[in-house]
Formats: sequence, C-alpha cells, structure tokens
Amino acid sequence: MHDKIFRAIKDLKNGRPVLIFDFENRERETDIVFLAEVVDYKSVQILRKDAGGLICVAVCDEIANALGLPFLRDLLKLHANNLEAIYTKPLPYDEKSSFSISINHVNTFTGISDRDRALTISSFGRLCRDFWSGKIDAKKLRESFMNEFRSPGHVFLLRAANGLVLERVGHTELSIALARLGDLTPCTVIAEMLGDDGNSLRLEDAKEYARRHDLVLLTGEEIVNAYRRRFSSE
Repeated sequence: MHDKIFRAIKDLKNGRPVLIFDFENRERETDIVFLAEVVDYKSVQILRKDAGGLICVAVCDEIANALGLPFLRDLLKLHANNLEAIYTKPLPYDEKSSFSISINHVNTFTGISDRDRALTISSFGRLCRDFWSGKIDAKKLRESFMNEFRSPGHVFLLRAANGLVLERVGHTELSIALARLGDLTPCTVIAEMLGDDGNSLRLEDAKEYARRHDLVLLTGEEIVNAYRRRFSSE
C-alpha cells in the first residue's frame, strides 16, 4: 500500500475524516468519510456543513447478515407491491441501491441533531466493532441492536456488496474496503460533498478542501488497486 492509503487509515483510526472520489464514469462525487465508532457531534457537523449530502452509515455484508438487515428495495418488494413502479426504476449509474433501514438510538430525542446522530452512529459503530473483534457473538449483536435502536430513524444504513470493490464500486464499498485495508471495523459513515452551484462538488474543489484542511483524498481507483493487491487472491 502506498503512503496515501497508510495516512488515510491512520486518520480514520484517529477520528479524522478522509475524502473519497469514486470514478468519472460513475457518480463523479467526493464523499467525506469517518470511521463510525469514533464519530462525535463535531464529526457530524463536518458531514452536515462541509459535505452537505445524506449522512449514511455503511456496514460490511458479514455484519449486515448477522444483524438481519434487509435491503430497502427487498422490503418494498415484499410489502409495497402497489408501488412497484417506484422501486423497479433503474439507477443511472449502478445496477442496485445499497440502502437498508434507517435508525435512531433509543436515547435520542428527535434523532436529527448533531449530538443525536453522533450517538446513533457511534453506538452502532461500537456495536459492530465488538462483533467484528469477537468480543460478542452474532446473537448478542442482534439482541443489542434490537434493544438499543429504533426504526425508522434519521441515520440511513447501507449494506456493502459481499465482494466489496471486487463486486461494486460505490462509496459504500470503497469506504468499507479502506477500513478493511487498515484492519479497522468495516463500518463507516459517509456523506456526499455538494457545491454551491447546486451540483455535486467538483473534484478540483474537493482537492482544494483537502489541501486546506490537510486531509487525504483518495480515488476509487487507488482503493480498488490496493484492495485487489491484498484481497483478490483470498
């Protein structure tokens, strides 16, 4: 792995954000990314003010399966057949969405304030960390999740593809792949950076933001290449 990847992993571990630009032929967006378990309300403020897109928590397939998290499109297919025209429309940049359910921690009030969302995100991230590290088993993970969270809420969960960037290259998979490269909990929080012109922030402007705040900006290609070198033979 090159120095930028190592620096990005160190920053994530220490609670600092990392910027990830996907691909020119995909969303052409840059997301601000944090490791979920170390998020505080100031992290959420950065996501809200400096990114501005939807704040979501991405989780790897193994943890999502242990929790029993459904894809939102599958829930709609099962329970909203009269809305088939809504959930069957194709995406312009991908084959399928990674959205699952939305949650709030039970100790939040409305769930939308920076502190409320920080509580939801960090509590979920620490729960995933405890499971991933082997501190708790799948049964305890699910019991704790059911006890500590309610749905619907103000934090959207995203399920990463099983093969991560070897299967899909959305920001969900790119951020989780970066965490895996650093042997960190594969649970991240992401939000798209938006521009003042009403569109996604231009890459050049994202690079300037990274320079101004001394942050790492990685491209999807850099993460995919590093991930392939380490994991594709497994």
